[in-house]
Formats: sequence, C-alpha cells, structure tokens
Amino acid sequence: MAQRLLAAFGWKLVYQPPAVPKAVIVFYPHTSNWDFVIGIVARAVIDLPVHWAGKDDLFRWPLRTLFTKLGGVPVNRRERTGFVAQMAAEYRRRRRFYLAITPEGTRRRTDFWKSGFYRLALAADVPLGLAFIDYPRREIGILGYLGLSGDEKSDLQRIAASYAGRHGKYPEQEGRIALSPGGMAT
Repeated sequence: MAQRLLAAFGWKLVYQPPAVPKAVIVFYPHTSNWDFVIGIVARAVIDLPVHWAGKDDLFRWPLRTLFTKLGGVPVNRRERTGFVAQMAAEYRRRRRFYLAITPEGTRRRTDFWKSGFYRLALAADVPLGLAFIDYPRREIGILGYLGLSGDEKSDLQRIAASYAGRHGKYPEQEGRIALSPGGMAT
C-alpha cells in the first residue's frame, strides 16, 4: 500500500539496503514538514526499522503515542543532555539499530550542520547512511553508506559530494554541508 501511495503522488524510491545491522542515517535536505510524511511512507516501503530523532516538543499529547510508535526518539535541544553518549550506549545494547537524524536540526536555513550525527557515528563505530529527499526529481531514499574516518573535513567533502544536485522543497532553506568552525564542539 505504501509503495502505491508513493507512486500515486509521483515519488520514486531510491534505496541502497544496509550491509550492516546498525547505522546512523543522516537525512538531508530537510526544508518542509512534508519531508516527514513522505519519509514515513518511504520507510514503510523499505521495511527498515528506522528510528528518528525529533525535538521533544513534538512528543506532547496527542501525538506522543503515534510518534513513538513510528520510531520517534525525543531529544531535548534546549540543553545538553548527553544525547550522543546515550544513543551510543543504545547502539551497543541493541543487535540492530538505525537512527535517522536531520543534521540541520530545523527546516529553516542554517549556516552549519549540528555535529551530533557525526559524533554519534564515530562513538558507536557505525557507518553513516545517506538518506535524502529530492523534490525536483521526486525521489526519496538512501543513497548508500559511508564509513567515517574521523577526518572531519574529508568526511564532510564525501558527504557533500553524495548530496550534490539533491534539493528540498524549499532549496533556499537548505543549510550548507559544513560543521561550525569549532567543529565537534557544537
């Protein structure tokens, strides 16, 4: 049913299945609330148990139960809560775990990506899945997986090359693929 729904709205799924049972999935670009709706339908098509991190404000009544059942993990972005360490422990605890994160942290334009996805993939020693949504092509999916080297500049260049030519619903709101000059401190 999900496959028919995607097709009915003109969307094509581009999907590289994971070769490993754990990965951090980075989802870019994220410029519209529709990204979530289309992403959840695509997730149902690929039948991959992807969890997703979202600001804790989204997990209030009446949506808390629904979002949790859809794989949501609430994140308190107002203060440092040790999210990376908590999620790294979750990766160690589970046999199979995929967590999707929007590195921009918002649908609005940002100058830099938040570094949590990067720090988490390194801490959990898992590859980075490159999920995307491309409105001009009407494609959504996972392009592939990268093993991170820990060389931030080199890794971000490889990530940016993978996303070249992919655009969100509102391209002017896409953040550039870069971490803040302080890098891992954000």
